Amino acid sequence: MFTGLVRAIGRLERCPHGVKVHLEAPGALGALALGDSVAVDGICLTVAECLGEAGAAAGFRADVSEETLRRSLLGARAQAGHRVNLEPALRLSDRLGGHLVSGHVDGLGTVRAIQRQPASWRLELAWHDPAYGRYVCEKASVAVDGVSLTVAGCSPDGAAFWIAVIPHTWMGTTLQERRPGDDINLEADLLAKYTERLLAATRPGGGEAGAEPPLTALWLAEQGWGG
Repeated sequence: MFTGLVRAIGRLERCPHGVKVHLEAPGALGALALGDSVAVDGICLTVAECLGEAGAAAGFRADVSEETLRRSLLGARAQAGHRVNLEPALRLSDRLGGHLVSGHVDGLGTVRAIQRQPASWRLELAWHDPAYGRYVCEKASVAVDGVSLTVAGCSPDGAAFWIAVIPHTWMGTTLQERRPGDDINLEADLLAKYTERLLAATRPGGGEAGAEPPLTALWLAEQGWGG
């Protein structure tokens, strides 16, 4: 589990069956050990080999499954040697400064526009698959290339939305390298997905494939979710 607060920047390198991540500042992630989890542009990877000294690791190697390559930009970015956002796994004693991020990318999005504002940058994004818009609403959380961000506004279906990025986040992550037309890794709010799944299980026909009725305002009101 992660928080979406980037701790370091690294550079990707493709290798057989996976990737290598070279830290720009050795030791920036602290001590790494085999089996540790690290979020790489929002993708949870397992350390299969430490590069350099484990106490001040210069990077690590991780195996990558076909599912991860299909769902994310990891393979393409490794092939091009891109810089990536890095975050070690959350400890139970850590502060939750961002939001709960699983490191399991739901799908891709596109940067539609970037606007420099007096105190921030406005990024307009859109899901490749509009169906994921159901997890997006104003002031909700979303992970963009592993960065925890707040939705400032969205289209009625949530498929397109925009976020405000403060200078600290902009300068400390690879978001500053994104350009209109670029693709990004997106992970929807974990709590929204679990809530949807739990509500579906309590509806008539929710346990039968293809029999699940639509989730409506009327049904929610009948279940006590009304205002």
